[in-house]
Amino acid sequence: MDKPIPQPAHLGPAILPGGRSRVPGAEPLRRRLEAAVFGLTSGAGAPRLNFLEPAGDPGLFGPDSVCWRVHADFTIMMVGGICALLLQTLHPLALAGVWDHSNFRADLLGRLRRTSSFVGGTTFASRRDAEMLIERVRGIHLRVTGTAPDGRPYSAGDPDLLTWVHIAEHSSFLRSYQRYAARPLSPAEQDRYYRETARVAEMLGARKVPKSAAAVERYLQGIQPRLDYSERAREVRRILFATPAPSAAIRPFSRLFLQAGEDLLPGWAQALMGLPSTDGLRRTLLRSAVRSMAPTFRWALRNGAAARAQLRVKTGRT
Repeated sequence: MDKPIPQPAHLGPAILPGGRSRVPGAEPLRRRLEAAVFGLTSGAGAPRLNFLEPAGDPGLFGPDSVCWRVHADFTIMMVGGICALLLQTLHPLALAGVWDHSNFRADLLGRLRRTSSFVGGTTFASRRDAEMLIERVRGIHLRVTGTAPDGRPYSAGDPDLLTWVHIAEHSSFLRSYQRYAARPLSPAEQDRYYRETARVAEMLGARKVPKSAAAVERYLQGIQPRLDYSERAREVRRILFATPAPSAAIRPFSRLFLQAGEDLLPGWAQALMGLPSTDGLRRTLLRSAVRSMAPTFRWALRNGAAARAQLRVKTGRT
């Protein structure tokens, strides 16, 4: 009988080679949900990456890193990613670049795929592929320039703007992990997460990137006077909540992801956006529902990027 491929504990039970489920009759459902998630995170518009090669390559961080642990869970990253998208729209210059140089209004899912592919690739892919992704994005940033509605010039390659985008994103990922993971990170692990992920931001050209939880909190407090919930930001939120789920398999979960992402926003961001406060019971039910659905995705995504990267590194050690 085939022996299971060992999996990290947070990815669910071990699987058999080829991803076969041990539960009779469950495999078609698992494959359907897995295909739907792959289509959401790495479908059309996202670069194709081979997480299984070259054998032994740990990538930029390796399996012992904190970011491998945080970025391996689809539910946590999905909720954090929605929160990050909403948070990033509050910076007028960051939003101007997206507004003027992307077709997100017609293809929001395509933009989310490309962002997901970049985060997953720079975390789990080989060093060569991670560096390729970073150089690719740096090249795109050179072409994203213009003038914001308030008359200020912007550039996607602006080091300070890159820092904002990075912190809005990764603070959201970490906040989601702390809320929904079975074992939240210790203060030291949180600082290590920010130190690790700052490497990608700096390779993109960011500067003065905060590298501890305390430094990130100071950064977010300091930047708040420069943020605004503009009509453009309102439109992005409207499009996000109006965009239909990309597949029937994801549809039962999509609204929950959106609500959880908005619920994850820091209190000051919710106040700036004028979001109605959620009463204690509704908040408890929402967060409980997210925690309840997370094991379903861990079960379905046994062949995800994190699992394949683990196998790549292990293969090189045998």
